[in-house]
Amino acid sequence: MIPVRRVEGVAVALRRDNVDTDQLLPARFLKVPRQQGYGGFLLHDLRHDAEGRPVAGMPLNDPAHAGAKVLVARRAFGVGSSREAAVYALVDFGIGAVVAASFGDIFAANAANNGLITAEVAEADIEVLLAAVATEGTAVVDLESCTVTSGRLTAPFTIDPVRRTKLLNGWDDLDLTLSHHDAVTAFVAADRIARPWAQEIPEVSGR
Repeated sequence: MIPVRRVEGVAVALRRDNVDTDQLLPARFLKVPRQQGYGGFLLHDLRHDAEGRPVAGMPLNDPAHAGAKVLVARRAFGVGSSREAAVYALVDFGIGAVVAASFGDIFAANAANNGLITAEVAEADIEVLLAAVATEGTAVVDLESCTVTSGRLTAPFTIDPVRRTKLLNGWDDLDLTLSHHDAVTAFVAADRIARPWAQEIPEVSGR
């Protein structure tokens, strides 16, 4: 992954609670190969009516929000099933950061593994932030300072520290494990001295 420190650009205010993973990417699109891109399926059934026509008034259908980088919602974003493809849909659409009052934990973990920031803003700030984004049309999500800014409004956000570390360094789970190499090596060396009886006994040939 590429390190992520700051996402800025066009922002969309999605005034919804409980945007679950089936809404983010309806299950029927999971049979489409990822290589074809899932961005066009993002929130498909909220963005289109039963005839497949774009729903008027849906923020993501507004040409003014073309190329959106930041999505701001309310509570319980990404709850529901554990499908990682819901994150793929956001990333393939071009979203680099989602700001909400709370997130589904598995969704947030999947997001960190795919370079997507999940910025959790206090309930007291989210409505003010939604209003600012709707007015300004842009936002800056700074992972180093853990702040989100839209116009004159700046609000702090929280994110799991391990997920933040992975995003800032562009690490996957293996990279995160390897970052502890020296500590693990030192522990093993000390443990060999402290507990020699616990070390592996080599197999004796001929038995």
